[in-house]
Amino acid sequence: MKVVLPVAGILGAIVLIVIAIGYALPVKHTTTREKVLPADTATVFGAISTPTEFPKWRRGLKSVETLPAVDGKQSFREHGSDGTITYVIDEAVPGRRLVTRIADRNLPFGGSWTFEMGPATNGTILHVTERGEVYNPLFRFVSRFIFGHHRTIDQYLEDLERHLARSG
Repeated sequence: MKVVLPVAGILGAIVLIVIAIGYALPVKHTTTREKVLPADTATVFGAISTPTEFPKWRRGLKSVETLPAVDGKQSFREHGSDGTITYVIDEAVPGRRLVTRIADRNLPFGGSWTFEMGPATNGTILHVTERGEVYNPLFRFVSRFIFGHHRTIDQYLEDLERHLARSG
């Protein structure tokens, strides 16, 4: 009992400090990554703008369902290891630019990804910019200091590169 109370007190203090730091962090963040991919811009754009094909190449993604358009914009729902997330494609310029946005309002996070691409010597250079929002302070701390805001983009780019290398 002499050991349990001090340990519980220390753990409680750590949780409070983590939550306090989470509250101090900004809700919004921006992260950008880029990668040269082994395919032309039309092929890269086709891969990232065809949601029904995502489960074939993205780790942790079990299925994608096409939903009715939202304000004339393509909408889809992903089912995967991160749960169920609904997206809207806000902008699509073939071979140049794609903007997707999380449409769910009940998640502890939200935001958009902007994909911009152009020709590179060995294929296509793809820039991915996440404009994210993390509403829960505990999740905000974990996202910033444990996982890093760039983790999801890095995994996405690895999966896409592997898919394009196999397809090419």
